[in-house]
Amino acid sequence: MSVQMPKENTSSRISAADFVRVETHTAPDDDTVTLATIQRVIDKNCGIAREEPVWRIKTLLRECPMSPEQAVGLATLYARRKGIPVVLAGQD
Repeated sequence: MSVQMPKENTSSRISAADFVRVETHTAPDDDTVTLATIQRVIDKNCGIAREEPVWRIKTLLRECPMSPEQAVGLATLYARRKGIPVVLAGQD
């Protein structure tokens, strides 16, 4: 399973209608700790052209301390089970 890396940090730039998004950043109070957020993002537009796209976002993990490699690994396992791609949204 491959990991995509979009140029911008928005869901609307991703071509898949259902994917897992991984974002990591350093903790604000301790720059030695990396926090990861993993979300499943589903396009709810049903092929209808809309002014503002409708996305359903389900947070699987929020700011959990783990390395970027661990976060991508966990997201990849989940995505493989669901048959959807993984997107690396951001990393500090």
